[in-house]
Amino acid sequence: MIAITGATGQLGQHVIETLLKTVPASHIVAIVRNPAKATALSQQGITVRQADYSDEAAFTTALQGIDKLLLISSSEVGQRAPQHRNVINAAKAAHVKFIAYTSLLHADTSPLGLADEHVATEKMLAESGIAYALLRNGWYTENYLASAPATLEHGIFIGAAGEGKIASATRADYAAAAVHVISEDGHAGKIYELAGDDGWTLSQLAAELAKQSGKKVVYQNLSETDFAAALKGFGLPAGLADMLADSDTGASKGGLFDDSHTLSKLIGRPTTSLADSVKGIVQMLKIS
Repeated sequence: MIAITGATGQLGQHVIETLLKTVPASHIVAIVRNPAKATALSQQGITVRQADYSDEAAFTTALQGIDKLLLISSSEVGQRAPQHRNVINAAKAAHVKFIAYTSLLHADTSPLGLADEHVATEKMLAESGIAYALLRNGWYTENYLASAPATLEHGIFIGAAGEGKIASATRADYAAAAVHVISEDGHAGKIYELAGDDGWTLSQLAAELAKQSGKKVVYQNLSETDFAAALKGFGLPAGLADMLADSDTGASKGGLFDDSHTLSKLIGRPTTSLADSVKGIVQMLKIS
């Protein structure tokens, strides 16, 4: 049996969809915080079990009979380390044989503040006695394209990454890698540095948005402090705004770039290009 945490989340949904292509629904367990949001999974024959990252006992129950676990990192930045410890402790108690964990690209050397909790989790896994693999995911292209509507409306894309290259890939690309690692044998002990095939700068992203939309779009680089303040002004919670600004600064230092092509090699196809991702979002915005 294979279990997926955060199964109704953005990455988790892609993982389930891809996993179903090669694994029977009866062999999949979706672990969710709110079962009411998992009705579609149940209807496909997937077993749904409720557990919160903060509840070790609930996870111990949810992981009974599980052989392999995909631990998708918690979305609660600042709470990840203790939450992940709960899941790892529960996996030990439930005798889970293998864990694949979604970490951060080059977590052990990353300049991003996000890396700290991932490094802590990687250490927990190493000390757990459970066989594991690390899926060190780079940035999701969707992280930047989420601001495309406002960018196209105002003609300005703001950030603090300077000319740092970002080798992003889509959630579907990273999900495909996770499925390979969690459904096949031979991945224990492996560390996969996962990123898109081609790096790009925020200036290039702005140019691609302009090209495909036919509208004028320019990139405006800000200091980390000013970028965080702007995001807070747009209504983002302070913690999230500070994290995004810190990540942009990390990108300016090379923290979101990798050219090993490990991701495309693992999934057996090129990663989704920036042009294709932009094309998809522009078409969607035109339709809506």
